[in-house]
Amino acid sequence: MTRLGVIYPGGGAEQDYYLFGERHGLRMFLVGSRIPAGDDHAVDALLQTSRMENILEAAARFGTLDPDVVVWACTSGSFIAGRDGAEQQVVGLRTATGVPATSTSLAFVDALVALGTPRVAVVATYPEPASHALASFLNAFGVTVASLQWLDAASGLDAALIADERLAEAVRHAAAERPDAVVIPDTALPTMARIGWLESIAQCPVVTANQVTLWAALGLVGHPLTTEEHGRLFNLPFREYVA
Repeated sequence: MTRLGVIYPGGGAEQDYYLFGERHGLRMFLVGSRIPAGDDHAVDALLQTSRMENILEAAARFGTLDPDVVVWACTSGSFIAGRDGAEQQVVGLRTATGVPATSTSLAFVDALVALGTPRVAVVATYPEPASHALASFLNAFGVTVASLQWLDAASGLDAALIADERLAEAVRHAAAERPDAVVIPDTALPTMARIGWLESIAQCPVVTANQVTLWAALGLVGHPLTTEEHGRLFNLPFREYVA
């Protein structure tokens, strides 16, 4: 049985991981990473969340669980330090754990390359500053952000409570730009059961944080999963981004 080690900052979408593992016969281990108290989507707080020592401390708690792959399942905590910072996080995780590793932000890039969708509309849960930081991160990989919305959730817990109606309206607005894909970051936002519905609204691929994280994790250990349940992405093979 494939064993996935997930470093998760919390926020309200843990069920996406546990239910995915249960549905597809995977062993799922979630450990919490250290995050600042208060408004954790503020840039200063995200820079603390992204600190390497906090991520590695969480990874060490896998202990004797022996995961086959480790993922830093935090979009904002992996893009906030830019491309170099995100890549350094993954190198640090691979060195510390001795197993394949990635992060949600880098998984987004891999997913967009696999889908062949270089022009995207972003529906971010975050306040404006963090949302612009994500757009800059995607630009660094050659992704064009055709439109950018921010839903102003101050924290992951707030993001988890975003209603279906508000999310659907944001996706409709994004789709009006006729992007190649709609990007919905934030692993705190439960989406795994809603991707098919969101793609029907957008009429294009929709990629979400927990979706790309799980797709990339399975790809890294050579455990591809082809399914119609979790959006168009899960019909495509994984390949790590090469500049």
